[in-house]
Amino acid sequence: MIKEKIKQYSTLVMFEHTIFSLSFGVVSMLMAKMGVIDIRTFALVLVAFLSARTGANAINRVIDAEIDARNPRTANRQIPQEIIGKREVIIFTIVCFAILVVSAFMLSPLTGFLSPIALFMMTTYSYTKRFTWCCHLYLGVTSAIAPMGAWLAVTGEFHIVPLILAAVNTLWVAGFDVIYGSQDYDFDKENNIHSMPRRFGVKNALRFAVVFHIFAVLGMIAVGIIAEGINEIVFLAGVAIIAGLLIYEHRIISPTNLVHAKVAAYSVNQVVSVVFLVFGVASVYF
Repeated sequence: MIKEKIKQYSTLVMFEHTIFSLSFGVVSMLMAKMGVIDIRTFALVLVAFLSARTGANAINRVIDAEIDARNPRTANRQIPQEIIGKREVIIFTIVCFAILVVSAFMLSPLTGFLSPIALFMMTTYSYTKRFTWCCHLYLGVTSAIAPMGAWLAVTGEFHIVPLILAAVNTLWVAGFDVIYGSQDYDFDKENNIHSMPRRFGVKNALRFAVVFHIFAVLGMIAVGIIAEGINEIVFLAGVAIIAGLLIYEHRIISPTNLVHAKVAAYSVNQVVSVVFLVFGVASVYF
């Protein structure tokens, strides 16, 4: 019973996708302190990331429950199928967000007082698709809180490196979210859901995704050059691999063939996240 509940919640919040923001947060944190991080700080940052991402995905499922129920692609999710109730997920979300706030204050007063901004963005993202095609970029900015917040948590100061990392995170996430959203073009038109594919057409939306990813790679290159105390060659080697993965991602889809859209948007980018994490960490320590 407990094992099945954990499995259902893991699927509900897409726990495996936590790596999308976690990798940027960890690399940003290590770059900020040139790898010298105490166990307590590292643990608190991880707890903050995990609770934020988990709570954000959970509340997203609650807010979008009615839309998910109408969409054949998402109708089998836990809330539409009444496998997990809305009230239960709301309580779960409150617990996650409470953990985020507490861990943020334990890190520093600055991150604690800024945590409501993160909560606001994570809660409001789901509503953006109801009125603007910029929802993909809003999701990207929400994800980009991770590298910015991690840097602030350990330094208490703003810096150009986390700002660039945040921009990279934003464009990267927005790009693959456009790819994923292209699957729902017909549904979005019929149900007045806003997205770039609906606003500009799938073909042009996918072109936007390419541009987003080109600038994301350029941003990573800039970080490799600007960031102090890292092994530039190691970091840029990781960026080269990521560039190759993104090229592959865009080559396996087309406006007339979105069969592999989920693979392109999620599976490939999970690998991108791991590569960024591994080479980012390696560049700090080697």
